[in-house]
Amino acid sequence: MLTESIKKHKIEYLLVSFVDLFGVIRSKLIPASKAKVAETSGAGFAGFAAHLNLTPAHPDIFLIPDANTLTPMAWQSNVAWITGDLYMEGKLIEHAPRNVLKRVMADAAKKRVTMMTGVEAEFFLLAPDGSRISDERDLLGKPCYDQLALMRRFEFIKEVCDAMQDFGWEPYQNDHEDANGQYEMNWHYSNALQTADRHVFFRFMTKAVAEKHNLRVSFMPKPFSALTGNGCHTHCSLWDASGKKNLFLDSKNLHQLSEKAYQFIAGVMHHAPALSALTNPTVNSFKRLNAKTPDSGATWSPNGISYGGNNRTHMIRIPDAGRFELRLPDGAANPYLLQAGLLAAGMDGIENKMDPGLPRDENMYDIFTKLKVKKLPATLHDALIALDKNRVFREALGGEFIDSYLKLKRDDWSRYMSQVSDWERQSTLDC
Repeated sequence: MLTESIKKHKIEYLLVSFVDLFGVIRSKLIPASKAKVAETSGAGFAGFAAHLNLTPAHPDIFLIPDANTLTPMAWQSNVAWITGDLYMEGKLIEHAPRNVLKRVMADAAKKRVTMMTGVEAEFFLLAPDGSRISDERDLLGKPCYDQLALMRRFEFIKEVCDAMQDFGWEPYQNDHEDANGQYEMNWHYSNALQTADRHVFFRFMTKAVAEKHNLRVSFMPKPFSALTGNGCHTHCSLWDASGKKNLFLDSKNLHQLSEKAYQFIAGVMHHAPALSALTNPTVNSFKRLNAKTPDSGATWSPNGISYGGNNRTHMIRIPDAGRFELRLPDGAANPYLLQAGLLAAGMDGIENKMDPGLPRDENMYDIFTKLKVKKLPATLHDALIALDKNRVFREALGGEFIDSYLKLKRDDWSRYMSQVSDWERQSTLDC
């Protein structure tokens, strides 16, 4: 199958890639003539060179390509990107992100359900050095849906959107987002694994195409203190094994969601503190959550653990029948771990028949401090503590993954804490 696809698309090289625990894409460029060798034996990597909690003493790791993920690079048509599963000494690496997601999905499949998701990947278009937004004329106080700013970036957007159409992703809208210099491009939902694979490639594609246009793409959660941050809102529904029946749809129930959907939502809310360690995985992530109001007038990010109808001030929004939107994740989220954590949390809610309570209609930005609503973690450190204590995630995602992730992220936090910022010097130098 892989060889046939390579011939069909006239591919000369394969960019064989995987994502490590920090969401970094690692790759090797392989001549298409060696594709069969890669498909059977795998492409070899030194695991210590990536964020995988391995040492220089560990043997090589091998990526076995998944032919279903082969994606010709539209901007470099003789090269195709492909991902797959990581092995070491013939065994799956339990804590590799894509393997973690596949294991959680397999557990759900045993219950004859599959999760369908779509993501809204927000990003900034910056100057090449990353110091400022790229469009000096993008100055509106409320720039969301700014037509002129959108069309000044038409060539970039068209190239990416055309590629997604060629891939069969069914992109359906592109817009200028709430911050100056910020954009969003949407494509059709799919099963959680395919969505994650496409999300990984989308991040790579936008960055590569941006470089062609002398631009720089950033998914950083909060690159500018006065501007809205980059979210990665995730739409979710649960379907039966045949993929024909939406188990979240109930036209006779509140907001046209089924009891199972509300149980799933309750699970996500219950596990939100631990989940945030996966959906908001950087120090900077928590400068988007609980943030002060930016210049546009709203953060568009949650400030507590709540849900409501078509109300964007809640962590969970119900925009339409048969699905909900999780507004917690940000642009730094590892695509595989985002999906794995969401599914594990929701399935626990169903298994234990959790109740989310009644949805709220209030503007959470106005009255959050007056309500008895659970808060999200204030820092990455707090989120990691919640993840460490979460037994459900340890069982569903795997103890080896949890321990590896915590170790690397705690090291990341320690490196952050060892830095002294300009703000600290300015505010405390004369103490």
